[in-house]
Amino acid sequence: MAIVLSTPGLAAADEPSNGKDTTYYISLGDSLATGYQPDVDKDTDAAYTDQLYAQLKQRTPGLKHIRLGCTAETTESLIKGGKCDYPNAKSQLDAALKALAQHRDKVAYVTLSVGANDILLNCVSPAGALDAACLNSRSQTMATNLAQIAGALRKAGAKNTQFVGSTYHNPFLAAWLQGAAGQQAAKESAPLVKAANAGITQVYKSTGFKVADVAGAFSSDDFATQVNVPGAGEAPVNVAKICQLTWACTKQDPHPNAEGHKVIAGAFAAQLAPNEAPGAGASPAPGEPAAPGADASPTSSESPKPGAGTDTGANDPSTNGDLAETGASSNTPVLAGAGLAVVAVGTGAIYFARRRRTGAES
Repeated sequence: MAIVLSTPGLAAADEPSNGKDTTYYISLGDSLATGYQPDVDKDTDAAYTDQLYAQLKQRTPGLKHIRLGCTAETTESLIKGGKCDYPNAKSQLDAALKALAQHRDKVAYVTLSVGANDILLNCVSPAGALDAACLNSRSQTMATNLAQIAGALRKAGAKNTQFVGSTYHNPFLAAWLQGAAGQQAAKESAPLVKAANAGITQVYKSTGFKVADVAGAFSSDDFATQVNVPGAGEAPVNVAKICQLTWACTKQDPHPNAEGHKVIAGAFAAQLAPNEAPGAGASPAPGEPAAPGADASPTSSESPKPGAGTDTGANDPSTNGDLAETGASSNTPVLAGAGLAVVAVGTGAIYFARRRRTGAES
């Protein structure tokens, strides 16, 4: 179960903190960070952030989780707010910066996954048509915003705080199962998503973040390796993994299932060195290369299985109400020009962001 800082004055919801040995993991992002599952139409504790927290807590005694992710968040709303409410903070970024200020030397880990919704909530029509001008404009804005977010977080962290951002898997690979036209669409999607992830990676590295290679963990570019997909026959391993690890092949929804979130958690964990907790080592300097995430291919006996999480009342992100006032730095690095594109499949597009409720927000 994720630990959410929801009660003003308390360091964690499940146990009191003695302060001395407490360290913190701050997770930020969109529906990947909240564990949204379409079968229950809710955010759940199947999120990679919750699974990663469970792993990190085993090697970092006293670790607490500040869970700030917000379903449907974009890079713009993460900076300005409007999707979710945060006590004494105007936005998810503001809440994170305040948490970093209050617990400055105690924040061991910060993770971030955001950006996909910037394009898919704005540049895809209900019929699945893409607006080229919108794509060009939004990709530039997304890169600028992501650089501002990552730069502000990195600057607010302590010397030994570890920062990791993520690339995205490619849900458009599910079109492979639709026949020849779908297979062509799936192939054409790969270089576009790869270019988008390259841009995201460049932004993260420029701000000193490590990068969790989620795309690599999902074998997103491997069309050569063939495996058996039950009910569909032989298919590339990247297609098999999308079916196995997301809802794209069963509900036409690209969100990872519980098993997919486990794989994503592994990609993040691979970047979080156990000997770099506060007091032990330093985060990478801007531009330091990041190792690729772990990649495990399904065997011919593995079948696509949807995951089901447990409702945690998520999407009610909160932080400690007794936080020092701070704000984003105006001197954050800005790197525009990251490529971000998607493909329409048939007459409709697969969305990263489906309808979700966050109080009055949908």
